[in-house]
Amino acid sequence: MDEISILIVDDEFSVRDSLVQWFRKDGHKVEAAENAVEALNRLQERRFDVVFLDIKMPGMDGMEVQERIHQIDPGISVIMITAFASVETAVRAMKQGAFDYVTKPIDPDELSHLVRRAVEQQRLRRENEKLRATIDELSTVDVIVGEGPGMQKVFELIQLVARTDATVLVRGESGTGKELVARAIHTNSPRRYFPIVPVNCGALPETLLESELFGHEKGAFTGAQYRRKGKLEMADGGTLFLDEIGTISLKMQVDLLRVLESKEFTRLGGSKPIKVDFRVICATNQDLEQSVKEGSFREDLYYRINVFSLDIPPLRERRADIPPLARHFMDKLAQQMDKRITEISPGAMEKLVAHNWPGNVRELANAIERAMVVGKPPRIQPQDLPFLAPESGLEPGAALADVERHHIASVLERTGWNIKRASEWLKIDRATLYNKIAKYHLRDARGGQ
Repeated sequence: MDEISILIVDDEFSVRDSLVQWFRKDGHKVEAAENAVEALNRLQERRFDVVFLDIKMPGMDGMEVQERIHQIDPGISVIMITAFASVETAVRAMKQGAFDYVTKPIDPDELSHLVRRAVEQQRLRRENEKLRATIDELSTVDVIVGEGPGMQKVFELIQLVARTDATVLVRGESGTGKELVARAIHTNSPRRYFPIVPVNCGALPETLLESELFGHEKGAFTGAQYRRKGKLEMADGGTLFLDEIGTISLKMQVDLLRVLESKEFTRLGGSKPIKVDFRVICATNQDLEQSVKEGSFREDLYYRINVFSLDIPPLRERRADIPPLARHFMDKLAQQMDKRITEISPGAMEKLVAHNWPGNVRELANAIERAMVVGKPPRIQPQDLPFLAPESGLEPGAALADVERHHIASVLERTGWNIKRASEWLKIDRATLYNKIAKYHLRDARGGQ
């Protein structure tokens, strides 16, 4: 242990001398004072880690000195010493912030143990304060970029709801940044010192999602060789983020509703209920009201998760945000790629702003990354964005087939003819997409590829 500075304050010379000798043998830096005035003067001159303070002293007593010490430095650990122990005195000393309370005759080994405990507590307190300061600093960073009125309203709602413990339903198209909004709510909430635990409900089949959420006991099912904590348990104290909540089965909806209402669950294969305390933030790109009408989403669960609704506008409705977003991604990628591209030319920016961005912010980030790969310093040029399809020029009233053909061609161009990705954007299966390509002769439009 590093050298510890200790101040002994006692009007008895024998006590001061014996404690000074003892702690010096332990390798600590020790000073002594015979009264309150001398002790306070020494505390003004330098910092001490621990003060041993006699309660009964002529003039100013130890209780008053303790108050003065905490005014000088609240981080000092004060250990009270007295020959006249009483419950009332001990309670008063502890209420005033004393670390501990010992009675004479003093056991030096006990005091050495107290010093180690006091310094360890100080170390943990400093680390905790540093961690909290770091988290507070991170929580003030604007991870969501947006300058237009639409996103400014979103920022206001994030600040408003973050201070509460209300369940939040974040709505928006794919790629609008729903998880970023959920994380912003969490990092600005009282729960920010605990984890936010994301669960992508749409990425897992029902059986795996059940195990992912609830965890399981050893032997609960084939392959369950160990006990495993679920995401519900991991989120205790923090925030549970359920992405794509509209995709879960009716059975899972029942199980989830029960947990949200009781804040209690049982691991798969277990029998002991586990209490949990977490905030819930859900996200969806589906029309849950329509799902309720169709019977694919429970009405009671809908009302349970829709306490506070927050809608994120698509990128095509907030074009003023495209330039700052594009520059944000450019700066971030320039550092990651170690590439000296620092500007976006007016022509390239005009092309970015004119695009409709069906994939929203995620698509914009991918577009900037691709331009950074092919572009040359110092700026991104329009020719670095060939995969952005030109505007259609279709007038209102155009034939539905023409609109569909253009839209499919546009998505195929933006995805570099990645059929899997294009079908996901269009929300159709790959077989249907191949049929549409053949129907509209889109491969002929690409030079017969």
